[in-house]
Amino acid sequence: MTREGARDMVFRVHRPDYHTRDEIVSELTWLDALTREGVVATPGLIPLTDGSLIADIDDGGRTRHVVAFEFVPGREPAPEDDLPRWFRELGRIHATLHDHAQSWQPPSRFVRKTWTWESTVGPFPLWGDWRAALGLEPTGRALIERTVDALGRRLARWGQSPARFGLIHADLRLANLLVDDDRLVLIDFDDCGFSWFLYDFAAAVSFIETDPQIPELLNAWFEGYRTVRPLTDADVAEMPAFIMLRRILLTAWIASHSETPTAEAMGVPYTHGTLDLAETFLSRCG
Repeated sequence: MTREGARDMVFRVHRPDYHTRDEIVSELTWLDALTREGVVATPGLIPLTDGSLIADIDDGGRTRHVVAFEFVPGREPAPEDDLPRWFRELGRIHATLHDHAQSWQPPSRFVRKTWTWESTVGPFPLWGDWRAALGLEPTGRALIERTVDALGRRLARWGQSPARFGLIHADLRLANLLVDDDRLVLIDFDDCGFSWFLYDFAAAVSFIETDPQIPELLNAWFEGYRTVRPLTDADVAEMPAFIMLRRILLTAWIASHSETPTAEAMGVPYTHGTLDLAETFLSRCG
């Protein structure tokens, strides 16, 4: 965070070789629409003096893209908070975002990543190969392989109709939420892209998928979501598949980002938890 006169702002310095400039422009285009239309609470964009939103800086011969946001007060929801309350509100927010995504007409050059079976746990993984998971033994690898195959079949049947699949935040976990008095502020649309709408809940429980509160949080999310958009029994029944998909994706992410504090904190036990979830998933849904 830095301060310009009386104005606090936060700079996001993009990683090299992850998003293209067009992808960043597309993210900011959606953010601008959400802000202008008052769809959700999220930090405003701060333009450069020439009106553009992206600064290019030289970092040892590499170009880094930088975006400035307004500073918003608040804190990350903590597990000891009344999380069902916030997940009820999060469900309402997700449904509002999904409604907007279905009605909003993006510009012709709008481009964002697509989070599907193929790009998460399949042959073209954006966050790394789950087979490199920390501490993964051959028996565990075989278990996840069966789970990935089962997910592929289920999600192929589920399909990608416009009623189920569209532009989503895709990473609205606790670390990307700010509690500001009685409201939730959304931050970090860096991974927004095209995926199943139900995947947004799976992202919301990232890294806490084995928490005993998950059934209660899921019910609270459903309750909040239904105040804006309908959910069918089929939607409810499919949610374990999206939680499992996200969990395997994060297991791969930890392996490919082992130098990060989050990966270091999760480590091998996270892989073991993934195996436990996979066994449960196959016994109930496989």
